Amino acid sequence: MALSIAVAVLIIGGAVFFSGRNDSDSTVFGNGGNVNNVSIVDGKQIIDISAKGGYRPRKTIAKANMPTIIRMNTQGTFDCSAALSIPSLNFRKVLSPTGMTEIEIPPRQAGSELKGICAMGMYSFTVDFSE
Repeated sequence: MALSIAVAVLIIGGAVFFSGRNDSDSTVFGNGGNVNNVSIVDGKQIIDISAKGGYRPRKTIAKANMPTIIRMNTQGTFDCSAALSIPSLNFRKVLSPTGMTEIEIPPRQAGSELKGICAMGMYSFTVDFSE
């Protein structure tokens, strides 16, 4: 009995340790790092976010006062992250299981935040707009 409890504690502890926050879940515009999901094309800011088992990256820092497009990329997405809602834009859509959906965002002021959530409220992402 004591051995079973010890094994269970080790398994749960290992799961908690290895599921800790990953720095790759956060991206800053122009940080020069390996992962950068923000680009500027033809005067518009493009933010790429993957939806499958959650949203990646979970946090993005983008430039304020620019027209912006969020590209939601899916590939074999059949979980609740395909049912996307962005409440501040009154946007609700079930994304196709595989493909790309572009969402136009009007220019946002510095300090504003845009939050997207799945239909069940389990997964979310945020875009923070700064100068």
